[in-house]
Amino acid sequence: MATRRRMETRLLLADDHTIMRQGLKALIEKEAHLCVVAEAGNGAQTVALARRAAPHVVIMDVAMPDLNGIEATRRILRENPNTKVVALSGHANKRFVREMLKAGASAYVLKKRAYEDLVRAIRAVLEGKKYLSPAIARGVIDDYVELSSASVPDDPAFVGLTDREREVLQQVAEGRTTKQIAAALKVSVKTVETHRRNMMAKLNLHSVAELTKYAIREGVTSVDV
Repeated sequence: MATRRRMETRLLLADDHTIMRQGLKALIEKEAHLCVVAEAGNGAQTVALARRAAPHVVIMDVAMPDLNGIEATRRILRENPNTKVVALSGHANKRFVREMLKAGASAYVLKKRAYEDLVRAIRAVLEGKKYLSPAIARGVIDDYVELSSASVPDDPAFVGLTDREREVLQQVAEGRTTKQIAAALKVSVKTVETHRRNMMAKLNLHSVAELTKYAIREGVTSVDV
């Protein structure tokens, strides 16, 4: 009787550093039945490629330009809840970890541990398990469960922002002008100004500098973008 072939696992690799993607791709494709079918350099491209390439697993850099990994994860899983997301980051900050888990990521791997942990994380999520790099695992799950079960939301102001407002927030924090944001999002300058005004009112913030600090603190963007 013929031996049944094991199905190949399709991966989308998202990181804004080409050298990092090349190294991770070489690592992944040494493994049997793992294949990188698409690569992306920013969050918006990742969402679009996930729609077209239909990967089983997305390796998602948390800090990417235009649309961060947290927002990209939300959008991908909203369209296809069966996709598994492995977060990849240089940040051990518990807030970043928590936001990625809340967005639906099944694993969180530190970049400095990628060569030891990434393939292990991919295997784990394909089996329906969670995976965290050992350096951040201690206490993170307890913290996440405690916040998730709390009667009061961890940050109701952040939750109150719309998808588009968070997208505009990231663009503002990355230093883009109102005209540049409008062009990137294909909306009018007036629409961008309205989003910014609404964000400031919801968050009780009063300047671009305050918005930028807030975006970094909440994991919407990062100092290393």
